[in-house]
Amino acid sequence: MKWVSGGIAGAVGGLGWQAGFIILTLVYFYVHYMFASATAQISAMYVAFLVAAMAIGAPPLLAALVLGFISNLTTSLTQYAGGASPALFGSGYISVGEWWRVSFIASLASITVWMGVGGAWMKLLGMW
Repeated sequence: MKWVSGGIAGAVGGLGWQAGFIILTLVYFYVHYMFASATAQISAMYVAFLVAAMAIGAPPLLAALVLGFISNLTTSLTQYAGGASPALFGSGYISVGEWWRVSFIASLASITVWMGVGGAWMKLLGMW
């Protein structure tokens, strides 16, 4: 996929595909703070990031699955991210700042488990 030389893939293209894919995945995950819903983010970014991941050499099945899994994890990042979030936030038991602080800490743990344990499991299954 030499035709993808600029943009997202070009920014991480000098790294090995594993490091580049980790960066792409983290950017894809944390840019969710700028979207009003998971559906909006997935619709706008999933295909572009999947193509960029494949352009840097990530196995297509691994890239598609990881981006799909990460898409589900974003629904807890903000008080407006997923279906249950507004109802939980609307109860008034937590402030916006507290929600974002706790969700950021939880996101670090989630990503570590999903990419660490999940990545090892996918390696064991032969996906990369």
